[in-house]
Amino acid sequence: MAKSSFLQDFKAFAMKGNVIDMAVGVIIGGAFGKIVTALVNDIIMPAIGLLVGGINFKDLKVILTPEVLNEAGEVEKAAVTLNYGNFLQQTFDFIIIAFSIFVVIRLITKLTTKKKAEEPAPAPAPAPEPSAEEKLLTEIRDLLKEKK
Repeated sequence: MAKSSFLQDFKAFAMKGNVIDMAVGVIIGGAFGKIVTALVNDIIMPAIGLLVGGINFKDLKVILTPEVLNEAGEVEKAAVTLNYGNFLQQTFDFIIIAFSIFVVIRLITKLTTKKKAEEPAPAPAPAPEPSAEEKLLTEIRDLLKEKK
């Protein structure tokens, strides 16, 4: 019994509009992230690398400890490196994604404010009719003013 109640609660939660909108946004965001990553890795970074002398940014690193080879030329101990080139690529990814989101949100904000400005303001509600008691009290007040 508790299981079916749990499943019903989950189904009601999952079918709310906000949850579905959020799921669609996450899926589109994931796809957009892959597009931006491909743009940065395959177009922007090679062009920048070409401009600065044919450098492949993925290969940029600082060797902290060189690799150790045995007499046969096999690696006994791998080198310890700081791979800052990959960090640079990820930073470019982030900047492009952040800028794209900023542009989209700015566009949505402008469209929303423009739509609100075009809509006519609702007419103010008419003043409510005074109740019977208020009418009676008004008449009594007016009569008392006349007698003075």
